[in-house]
Amino acid sequence: MEDSQGLKEKQELKRRFPSEEHGGKGKSPMEDQLKLAAIAISLDVRPRSSDMPVYMQEHALRCTRHLLDSAPKPRPSLTHLARAIKKEFDSVYGPAWQCVIGTSFGSFVTHSLGGFLYFSIDSFSILLFKTEVELVTKEDLGQKI
Repeated sequence: MEDSQGLKEKQELKRRFPSEEHGGKGKSPMEDQLKLAAIAISLDVRPRSSDMPVYMQEHALRCTRHLLDSAPKPRPSLTHLARAIKKEFDSVYGPAWQCVIGTSFGSFVTHSLGGFLYFSIDSFSILLFKTEVELVTKEDLGQKI
């Protein structure tokens, strides 16, 4: 039985992308990977590295392509693009998503399991990852002093 958060995420994805199935039951991992490869080709996106579930990767690729296609030409604001992707993932998959976009950057990040995607689209590279958020209380601060 699915937890309510996971169910809400899938319902939201179906609402945003009604023509696509997400988290398809009965599909093999190979079928999922082939579907993702076909989507990447159709969107002119090059996945580089990921430990993210296929339906989330698909969401990231489609969302990014949509944002880039609707951005002002000739050059979109990378800051606005990163903010929009981060906000989309925060709203659908919970807080603490980070997004880095550029034409040349190095990185070395720690991320939550199942929350990492690095891909290229047009001339940009995009790093999307989730971090852990831990609430710090006044009591916690008092114990550290």
